[in-house]
Amino acid sequence: MISRRRFAAQLAASAFAPSLAGRAARAQPSPAQGWPNRFVRVVVPYASGGPTDAVARTVADPLAKTWGQQVVIENKGGAGSNIGAEVVARSDPDGYTLLVGSSALSMNRNLYRSLNYDAIADFAPVTLICSFAFFMCVPNSSPAKSVQEFIAYAKEKRGTLTFATPGTGTPPHMAGELFKRMAGVEMTHVPYRGAGPAYSDLIAGRIDLQFASGVALELIKSGQLRGLAISSAKRNAAAPELPTVAEAGVPGFEVSSWYAFFLPAKTPPDIVRKINADTVAGLAAPAVKSRLELLGYTVIGSTADELAAHFQADIDKWGPVIKDAGIRIDG
Repeated sequence: MISRRRFAAQLAASAFAPSLAGRAARAQPSPAQGWPNRFVRVVVPYASGGPTDAVARTVADPLAKTWGQQVVIENKGGAGSNIGAEVVARSDPDGYTLLVGSSALSMNRNLYRSLNYDAIADFAPVTLICSFAFFMCVPNSSPAKSVQEFIAYAKEKRGTLTFATPGTGTPPHMAGELFKRMAGVEMTHVPYRGAGPAYSDLIAGRIDLQFASGVALELIKSGQLRGLAISSAKRNAAAPELPTVAEAGVPGFEVSSWYAFFLPAKTPPDIVRKINADTVAGLAAPAVKSRLELLGYTVIGSTADELAAHFQADIDKWGPVIKDAGIRIDG
């Protein structure tokens, strides 16, 4: 039999138990404490030398300084960015593997008949880095010096011209397909494993056209390529001399994209918040912001929730377009 004194002691102990448990829970360190204690890899789902690579390296520099750890860029190109996306989706959710995603991630959900990952369920949104449009570029050897001249040239060549992209189903591919439909021309799509390798063939005149971003503007300004127009609804402050495709001869044409950080799903929220805060702070640094703006990008730095909403809206936007165009890719 339990004595009255012992019963009172047990009752008192049980009364304090929730309080002690609460203190113990509060004493548990956050997963973000001590993170990172080793290098962080940023997966770029395209070959090196392209615009995605340039953005990743620009953003990685301030993060490495903030974290006191190396931020390693890994280029995993191929399959319209799906190879790199799958690598991140299958990585440990510990904050040490980031994906530089773009609107290709939202487009691929509707483009491919089957994928080895789920763009919504397998990723945790972190922050929207920037938005951008594409520069319509031709080699200097091209006879076309304007959008209208290119359309006339394409019609004259009757389907023999080519346009390069960093992969099937990527935003530049969609821009090229939309241009074909709206301008009433035929061109052969030539997919590469990234924009970098495509630039080489475009400069050499082995390709006739490319919708490109980022370093494409540097190539235009340095005279290595000829820029005809930009795909946005308005002219870009970094290249105000270039007209929009719409005002240059294809009314209603507009294509834009974006870059964002994603982590594997189930990454601890504290780590997601830390990477978000540090990335947003890095994007606000004058050197980083000016570098991206010189490449024609609009710096954003959103919250994770804002990126999630933007991502879903992009999926909803491109789904009907892809369906109406009848574009489907066997994954």
